[in-house]
Amino acid sequence: MTAALQEPPARPPEVGGGIGRAPGRTMRITTLLALLALVLLYLVSGALVFQALEQPHEQQAQRELGEVREKFLRAHPCLSDQDLGLFIKEVADALGGGANPDTNSTSHSNYSAWDLGSAFFFSGTIITTIGYGNAALRTDAGRLFCIFYALVGIPLFGILLAGVGDRLGTTLRRGIGHIEAIFLKWHVPPELVRILSAVLFLLIGCLLFVLTPTFVFSYVEGWSKLEAIYFVIVTLTTVGFGDYVAGTSPNQNSAYQPLVWFWILLGLAYFASVLTTIGNWLQVVSRRTRAEMGGFTAQAASWTGTVTARVTQRDGPTAPPPPEKEWPLLPPPPRSAQPAGRPSSPAPPEKAEPPSPPTASALDYPSENLAFIDESSDTQSERGCALPRPPRGRRRPPNPARKPDRPRGPGRPRDKDVPV
Repeated sequence: MTAALQEPPARPPEVGGGIGRAPGRTMRITTLLALLALVLLYLVSGALVFQALEQPHEQQAQRELGEVREKFLRAHPCLSDQDLGLFIKEVADALGGGANPDTNSTSHSNYSAWDLGSAFFFSGTIITTIGYGNAALRTDAGRLFCIFYALVGIPLFGILLAGVGDRLGTTLRRGIGHIEAIFLKWHVPPELVRILSAVLFLLIGCLLFVLTPTFVFSYVEGWSKLEAIYFVIVTLTTVGFGDYVAGTSPNQNSAYQPLVWFWILLGLAYFASVLTTIGNWLQVVSRRTRAEMGGFTAQAASWTGTVTARVTQRDGPTAPPPPEKEWPLLPPPPRSAQPAGRPSSPAPPEKAEPPSPPTASALDYPSENLAFIDESSDTQSERGCALPRPPRGRRRPPNPARKPDRPRGPGRPRDKDVPV
């Protein structure tokens, strides 16, 4: 009964459990709803903060634009308000189509936002799912081609990203392994060495793919340090607002943006390696927690059984079981009359009844009875023997008692008193 309490029966396999997730690991509906509520609360709090920070700036910019427009109309009375509105709209559409107002001069007459380097960078933003939005497709043929290009390129880049992330993570761990060996030679505790190796892994990656590009972009693009690190984080998290994009200045070399894309590849691979490491750590923590909870459940079941037994003993003995049904005794069979003077022959020995197989006593509940059957069958199978089967009908004993043989032949003695 204790084994039945400590080891609950295995759950049956769920329908469709082999697709996607392993059976028994589906997130519970209460956990899912709690997580959804947490995400919604996080979104609402972010919306309130961004509204409080950005809305006053937007209103100020709108007022400044109205003041500039009125000053321009007063300075040019021959221009009507409607004509100026149409001109502003056309300029906005041209800027959205990729036009750059800085290229109207003769020195940048050959500049194009769709040269080979810029087009390569735009293709890279499609398959990396960054999508800055500073350059957009204006033709129907380009939009149709972009659909099929993204459907093929995104999975292909995902495979490449996984391979580069594994190789990059292995290289970094190998380098950190030498540092761990040095710490172990200095008799540093292994737990502290593991913590130091994780911190070094994060620091080296941040130094190579976050801090160094921040200073490079700040120098090349003329951005402040905050603007540069903002662009780095927004890019490596694949958010890609498009307000800051590297290589959009006409003065940049055509090979600059392809180099930026290779930095994006390595940075995304590093972030993927970090996320994989965090996922593995969470799996280990989940397994340990599940094992500890299983031990606590077994201890709780054992404690409950002990308390129940003590309470039962304290309340007094239980009612005696009902007496077995008594069958009436049959009268002895009549003896046949024997002639006088003849000795009675010895009674044949009674046949021994085969021993009845041991039967399991009935338990309290049907589930416990099934658990007892399973446990007994497992025990018998481990010992290499089967449970004895109940007898079918009446069987002869294996070695029945035989009557004593009487001597035959001429030498056989006769009883004198018995007439022939």
